[in-house]
Amino acid sequence: MPSLSDLVDNFNDATVGPDWGNSYGGVFESGGLAHVPCTTGFAGYQTAYSWTFAGASLFVKIVDIPDPTGATEAYCGVLVNSGIDGTRIGFTIKAVGNLLRMQSDSGYFDGAAVEITYDPVQHAFLRLREDAGTVYWDTSPDGTTWTNRRTLASPAWIATAIDTCALDLSAHRDAGADDEATYDLFNTLANGAVHEGAAALTAGSSLAGTAAVSLHAAASLTVDSSLTAAPVVSMRAAASLAAVSDLTADADSTPIPEVAQMAAGIKHLLIEQGSTFVQTYTVTEPADWTWDGWTARAQIRSAPADSGELLLDLTPYLTVIGAAVRLAIPADITAGLTRNGVWDLELSLGPTVVRILQGKVTVSLEVTRT
Repeated sequence: MPSLSDLVDNFNDATVGPDWGNSYGGVFESGGLAHVPCTTGFAGYQTAYSWTFAGASLFVKIVDIPDPTGATEAYCGVLVNSGIDGTRIGFTIKAVGNLLRMQSDSGYFDGAAVEITYDPVQHAFLRLREDAGTVYWDTSPDGTTWTNRRTLASPAWIATAIDTCALDLSAHRDAGADDEATYDLFNTLANGAVHEGAAALTAGSSLAGTAAVSLHAAASLTVDSSLTAAPVVSMRAAASLAAVSDLTADADSTPIPEVAQMAAGIKHLLIEQGSTFVQTYTVTEPADWTWDGWTARAQIRSAPADSGELLLDLTPYLTVIGAAVRLAIPADITAGLTRNGVWDLELSLGPTVVRILQGKVTVSLEVTRT
C-alpha cells in the first residue's frame, strides 16, 4: 500500500510529477515551488486516489497564501480526501480573517474544528499525522521543531480507506484579483538542485524508493528484493568540499572510504508488527569493498535529534557480512513496536563514521494475535 509518508517532492524539477496525477486548475512548478492559482475557480496539486493515510505522516512548507483583498472567502489548504465527497481531514489557511483551521470534515463541515490566528513564521510548516488511532495536527517554523495544535481520535474512514485516499494542496477565492498559493518541501527538508543518476536497489518489499547521493557517486547500495531507485545527486560547491577537512584529518589513523564522502541513501522501512523483519544492505561498487572491522549501529526514534524518543535500538540485530549489513529483527521484538518513526544506519571504524541509509519507519499494526 502506498503510504502518504512516502510521497516526497521538493518541486525543484519544474515539472508537475506523476505522483500529482489528479492536479487541476492550471497548477505549475517554477522556481522550486508548487504554484496553485487562487481564482474564483478551483485549483490544486492533487494525487490520484490511490494512497493511504493510516499510520502515515506528511508535512509541507507554506510559502505564500492568497491575498484576501476584495474577497469574503480566500484560502489555501492541505487536505487528505477520503474518496467520499466532503469527508476529509487536514488544514485550511483562511486568508480572510487570517486563521489556521484544523478540521476533520464530514459533508464539508467540522463543527468542532480548531482555529488559531495564522502566523506565517511560526506556522511555516504544517504536519498531519495518524498514529495508532489518533490524528495530530502540528506546526513548525523550520520543519524540525513541532508544536501540536489539535489531537483527535482517528475517524473510522482512515482505517478503511486503504489505497483510496488523495492528497490535495489547493486554493480558491470567491472574489478579488486572481493570485496564488505556493508550497514547498513536501515530506523533505532537502532543497538543493538535483541531478538524476541510476542505481540498483533491492528490498524485502515492492516499495519504490529514492537514494540521495552527494557528488561522489562512485558507490551504490543494494537491498534484498526487487526495489529500484534513482539516487538524487546533490552538487557540492567548492566551499562545501573544503569544509570536509575534519574527515581528512582522520586519514592518518583510519582510511576514509569513498562511501564516507556520500550523502546517506534514502530507505524507508515498512515493519509489520509481530513479524520477523529481515533486509540486507550491500555496497556493490567498488566491487572489492568490505565492511570487515567496521561496527554497525542503528536506531528507530520518534523524531531526529535529541528530542526524539528511542523506539527501538536496532544495533543488536545488525550483522556485518563483507560488503553487506544484515538487519534481522525477531518477531517478538517487532511486536513491541506501536508507533511510526525515523531511522538511520551508521558504520564506524575508529574516528570515521559513515551514515549509509536513513528514512522513515512505518509500522503496520498486527491484526492476528496469539
